[in-house]
Amino acid sequence: MAFKPLHDRVLVRRIQSEDKTKGGLIIPDTAKEKPAEGEIVSTGEGARKDSGELIAPTVKAGDRVLFGKWSGTEVTLNGEELLIMKESDILGIIA
Repeated sequence: MAFKPLHDRVLVRRIQSEDKTKGGLIIPDTAKEKPAEGEIVSTGEGARKDSGELIAPTVKAGDRVLFGKWSGTEVTLNGEELLIMKESDILGIIA
């Protein structure tokens, strides 16, 4: 199934964090927090100004981004858990 977000929304795949700390301790699944880092899968066409002019999204497919802990709506597409969020929920792009 193909999915394309509308307007200024983006589809994000979470990037899993490490299972070990820098000191070598293994973090159990019950103690892990959901990562706030992800990869843009697809973007909508952008938001519109009051005049109707299109504002293109800043992010593009393939960008690695940071987002807020409670950002987005979790959805399952083709058996994969993804997030749909507004572009304004993204805190920054990881270069």
